Amino acid sequence: MAKARASYVCNSCGYQSAKPLGRCPNCQAWNSFEEEAPAVAAVKGRGGAYGGITGGKLTALSTVGRREEPRTSSGIAELDRVLGGGLVAGGVTLIGGEPGIGKSTLLLQVADRVAKASGPVLYVAGEESLEQIRLRADRLGVSAEIQLTRDTRAEHVAALMAEHKPALCIVDSIQTVTVEGEGAPGGVAQVRDGTSMLTRAAKETGTATVLVGHVTKDGTVAGPKVMEHIVDTTVFLESVGAFRLLRSVKNRFGQAGELGVFEMRGEGLMAVENPSAAFLAERPVGVAGSVVAATIDGQRPMLLEVQALASKTPYPNARRVVVGLDPRRVDVVLAVLERRLDLTLGGLDVYVNLAGGLKVPDPGLDLAVALAVYSAVVGRALPGNVAVFGEVGLAGEVRSTQAALRRAEEARRAGYTRLVVPPGLDGQPGVKSVEEAVGAVWAQVPAR
Repeated sequence: MAKARASYVCNSCGYQSAKPLGRCPNCQAWNSFEEEAPAVAAVKGRGGAYGGITGGKLTALSTVGRREEPRTSSGIAELDRVLGGGLVAGGVTLIGGEPGIGKSTLLLQVADRVAKASGPVLYVAGEESLEQIRLRADRLGVSAEIQLTRDTRAEHVAALMAEHKPALCIVDSIQTVTVEGEGAPGGVAQVRDGTSMLTRAAKETGTATVLVGHVTKDGTVAGPKVMEHIVDTTVFLESVGAFRLLRSVKNRFGQAGELGVFEMRGEGLMAVENPSAAFLAERPVGVAGSVVAATIDGQRPMLLEVQALASKTPYPNARRVVVGLDPRRVDVVLAVLERRLDLTLGGLDVYVNLAGGLKVPDPGLDLAVALAVYSAVVGRALPGNVAVFGEVGLAGEVRSTQAALRRAEEARRAGYTRLVVPPGLDGQPGVKSVEEAVGAVWAQVPAR
């Protein structure tokens, strides 16, 4: 019988190879491969093809009861929004983010609120001393009695969960958790088996559990990819200018793609209840090339500023610089402007920017880009009460976008009374082409 061969796994991204490689072809990490023991295959023998092993019990779907998973509020509305309504009893959440971005700060604030409202909280400190956590707690004004431990052995953490049955368990971080007999902490087998053991303990005790995960240089959670499949929810905390964005990429108990906006202050991460106002706070009024656009980031409608600038180029080939938007879509919009509106752009450098530092690949921003570039070229500002959204096709037509009603409601809530949008919204005629959009914004197109 052929001998089972060992495989090698990248401890950064989980890529598998039949032999060790100096550099991972998936995440480009150097010297990251570790040997993983082969799985023991079933042996044929007497009693059937599977050695006499019989199948388990079957349950008909119609006999399975219906049960709503109980939730516990984290005490932070923006976090509850991302999680789909709060922390689920027995649910496991993995939160990733760059070092120093605020993961531990946010979770210590959550621990304080949960401990005051719902019950005891267990905090497993794998990376910091208890004194460091106390200093942060004093800075954040944490006054609840949180139970701390430096013991990162997965078996012991599971035993503490079974003994005390806390309402919330925070493990900071999963890369420091060890499983007996599985090698060095942070290895592929350690992270995978530690996640599995803590997930099983969370399900058995009904403890809402949050695991902090390191990220690699490409922004993904470090460790085997199977770790993200084990947990119930995966969220990422990212930095955008002065703000922190919390985004869910997987959620078994709610809508994936939800977005929460925070601002880092001296007293911790503070929720931004009105992101549209925050991102438009520094928008210049009455300046050519500035357009307010209604967009959807994940499942959240927001108002952002699309900026454009056009200037004569000193180079043989004009430059196109795009920040925060899809450069290929911007090139399409510029081609439509030249072909359908006879707007001369050949001798102009064109710069397009999504103000605020966000990166939003939303086709619904096409019309805002078209009007911003047109405004910058002709030198005429849009009225201050206009908001725009719509996709632009190659024929110059304006197409409908997803969540159009929510975009419009967000714009009206922010005080924008004139909407330049595709047809069919609230029974309004809308604009069918870029030419109609220009006419809707300016009653008379100025001469170029």
